[in-house]
Amino acid sequence: MNSFRDNSQNKKIVIAVDGFSSGGKSTFARLLAARLGYIFIDTGAMYRAVTLYGIEHGAIRNGVPDRERLVGMLGEIDITFRFNPARQASDIYVRGECVEEKIRGIEVSAAVSSVSSIPEVRRKLVAMQQQMGKDKGVVMDGRDIGTVVFPDAELKLFMTADPGVRARRRYEELRARGEDVSLEEIERNIRERDRADQEREVSPLRKAADAVVLDNSGMTLAQQMEWIEPILAERLGKA
Repeated sequence: MNSFRDNSQNKKIVIAVDGFSSGGKSTFARLLAARLGYIFIDTGAMYRAVTLYGIEHGAIRNGVPDRERLVGMLGEIDITFRFNPARQASDIYVRGECVEEKIRGIEVSAAVSSVSSIPEVRRKLVAMQQQMGKDKGVVMDGRDIGTVVFPDAELKLFMTADPGVRARRRYEELRARGEDVSLEEIERNIRERDRADQEREVSPLRKAADAVVLDNSGMTLAQQMEWIEPILAERLGKA
């Protein structure tokens, strides 16, 4: 993909990566950005960061947000990304504290869909995301990037995979971090998030009409990178 990196230095585009939870969007988008020399923005991490802040400050209890209290806290929640050389990726910070690991826990996962459905939360974070991508040369992943944040993105991808496959991936990730979780609990959480993401009133998860679908159920990351090459060549050629 070196030729794409060479091309992308002069031809900057926005790549929007949407799809279901635990579908490998962030891993795929992060590697794609690195290969192109683009900035990677994990918007899901931003919603998780707001959720974590709400949990830690008493605005979310038992997975249920106190909407008025959480909205009142939004002005306090300063979100930044800093490059971590050890991971060759960006970590997310809230008010100067790195929360990259804390936002991946099951408690945050169980509440983040409810938080992301709050209009005031979405408006704040969408505005931040649009500002981050205004100069192009970004790969941004989330739930509504190609439909709401950047509806004019030059390349829109919609990633999906079987819920059982996604649950197994998430289970192995959390177990590797030492968390005591069950595969059944994770699959139940994933299916509930799928339903909540698709049924919410504000910016529901849906595939943009011009998005290219990537079902990576049986694909390795290397195979996904190979799959995207001709699509990138075509979109960069049009830029």
